[in-house]
Amino acid sequence: MRKYILIPSAVLLFCATSFAQDSNNSQINNDFLENQIMVNDTVKNKKGRILDEVSIISNQQKTPVSATRSGIKSMDLPQSVQVVGSETIGQQQSIRLSDVVKNVNGVYVSSARGGAQESFYSRGYDMSANNMFKNGFRFNSGSIPEVSSLEKVEVLKGSAALLYGNVAPGGILNMVTKSPSFTKGGEVSMQMGSYSFYKPSVDIYGPLNNAIAYRFTGSYENSESFRDVVKKERYYINPSFLFNISKKTEIILQGDYLHDNWTPDFGTGIIGKNIVNLSRNKYLGATWSNGQTKQASVTALVKHDFNSNWKLNFNTSFQDYSRTSKGTERVQPSEATATYGNWNRPLGENKNLEQITSQQLSLQGTFLTGPIKHQLFTGVDFENALLEANTFVFSPNTYGSGNIFNFDNFNQGGAIPNSTNTARTETDTNRFGVYAQNLVSFTDKIKFLAGLRWSWQEAQVDTYNLVTNAPVVEAPKRKDEAFSPKVGLVFQPTKDISLFASYANSFTPNSGTTVDLVAIKPSVIDQYEVGVKKDFWKNILSTNITLYQITNSNLAQTAEFKADGSLNTDSTIKILGGETKSKGVEIDITARPIEGLNIIAGYSYNDMRYTNTSGTHGSFIAGDRVARTPQNTANLSFFYTLPSGVLKGLSFGAIGNYVGERLGGWNNDYQWTEIKPSTTPKTYTISIRDREIPLEGYTTIDASVGYTWKKFSLLCKLSNIANELNYTVHENYSVNPIAPRQVMTSLKYKF
Repeated sequence: MRKYILIPSAVLLFCATSFAQDSNNSQINNDFLENQIMVNDTVKNKKGRILDEVSIISNQQKTPVSATRSGIKSMDLPQSVQVVGSETIGQQQSIRLSDVVKNVNGVYVSSARGGAQESFYSRGYDMSANNMFKNGFRFNSGSIPEVSSLEKVEVLKGSAALLYGNVAPGGILNMVTKSPSFTKGGEVSMQMGSYSFYKPSVDIYGPLNNAIAYRFTGSYENSESFRDVVKKERYYINPSFLFNISKKTEIILQGDYLHDNWTPDFGTGIIGKNIVNLSRNKYLGATWSNGQTKQASVTALVKHDFNSNWKLNFNTSFQDYSRTSKGTERVQPSEATATYGNWNRPLGENKNLEQITSQQLSLQGTFLTGPIKHQLFTGVDFENALLEANTFVFSPNTYGSGNIFNFDNFNQGGAIPNSTNTARTETDTNRFGVYAQNLVSFTDKIKFLAGLRWSWQEAQVDTYNLVTNAPVVEAPKRKDEAFSPKVGLVFQPTKDISLFASYANSFTPNSGTTVDLVAIKPSVIDQYEVGVKKDFWKNILSTNITLYQITNSNLAQTAEFKADGSLNTDSTIKILGGETKSKGVEIDITARPIEGLNIIAGYSYNDMRYTNTSGTHGSFIAGDRVARTPQNTANLSFFYTLPSGVLKGLSFGAIGNYVGERLGGWNNDYQWTEIKPSTTPKTYTISIRDREIPLEGYTTIDASVGYTWKKFSLLCKLSNIANELNYTVHENYSVNPIAPRQVMTSLKYKF
């Protein structure tokens, strides 16, 4: 058992006084109480109306931010928060989550992973493993989530380990689905676009009686692609119910089901360090390649208000996920003639399943000790995740070969090869955490946040040989535990400005296994952050500037090869790359200068490098920039709807998104070769294997125009106006071109 214990120098001020205070202490400053933010509070005691969700949260915005969990308003939080609401999602006709995060600076798509999912990075860290959440629960990111049911997407940047436990330090992304309402209403819509894209959807809500409200969202998508052969068909439903048990207690039940049929597409090929110059539409896989993802979840959220100051939440969730695929993997060059374009196509089959059961119990309270205000948030959480990964073998293990520049000679169709399921690996992981934090307001200008979490994780990896039926190979059970402190200081000289500084230490037990199928070791992370938040002209303009530095003791990344030396396409097989340091600055700007106009802008600079590696065979090189981490990203968008006049209801807008230069493929590493005949002690020649693929920066611009008349609305969008060509590169086996210029039209009717 490994222990990582770090004790903060500040003493937590809530330990003995939390429950000793009079629970009826309801005369706390009104301004302090009105900003108490509770998860899913948009529906409680709001009969007859729905709260409007703004596009991007301002520093003073009182709309609930679920990701903060604790009820702390943005201006008092010593870190950055961004929220993209349903208004912006609809205005920009977002189809994928990647469309939504274009509005969040510093968050970007790193790869498409064979067309099965989208992987996101923030501050140089992969968010896909543990940092994706839905309604506050960890969400298996192996699927492409549906956005039509989302009320908002919240991004809590920086360290979130205090409240969420085992997460990477770049930040967490939380998708919040639409909630039931006691106001009757809804809408039906139809989206149609380039490449035979069709997507009808429905959203209806209302009361069943005085105590029960419902909501149902659903969609169906059938589409082809700018890529030949590639198709997608998706079914999605999201029913939910709100039960007002009493004036103080409510229960929200939600169901969620996604069925996604998709075509595996590993994009184009690479010769040396250069991406092959093929037409963007050229599909290199076998035509029978297929994939299927199923994801279902059930959640229950119970809220009880003891009084205006003390609130109790209990949340529970069960998620069932499965993904299967079979087809040809990315094309690989024949060693002797790679420069001439002669390639093979390896076969691959995957079957991954995961079941996640989670419980969360938390208490939120506000109280006074003399003139000092306290905002307490404390709780416990537990999660069990059972992951199953299967290994398949083909004989022969390739399907068709030929010259990539004369692709007609590849075998595209024909019989589907048979495979043998040779092994199954099951990883059973239990996670438990207990935490407490307190925001102490010494005065209206000086506030101090202190928190501590104790995390415990136990992982058991069992391997089954399905060919020989040999006894189960049980790896040693891995147990890890740690304390994770967080402290932050906030200074507010006026109500419109907030200066903050914070330190957080987090313990991240990494998911997955080594190539030898042993549970991977955890990482320990130190993060420093300073910033300023400023609102101008009564929140017409809101700005946020943040500087940060993150040191990771050992960065976990997907392994290049499996234990048998074959190319690894399983994201659960990982290696530890060494110590890294990520530092940068983020600038957020949101504005509503006039009625109907919404402006969003942002810029992010990030520099993430290896700072300490072993220098042994296969290790990365200290000082090298970590692959898939652009130094610069930026976004700028506006949307304007004429609020009055002859052209009332006419709208138009645009969004520009920039992703800077970055490295694809794998980072360079050391290769040690023993000198023969061997000597004593042994001597080696050391060389550097050059594997990095330089990728240019690119900018995409989308423009839209629409019109709303009574209950009808029509919106048209032209995306990637300049027809920019660039690529997302996951390691070195999935090199997918971005979408070309496309048209999307949405017709909507509200009732």
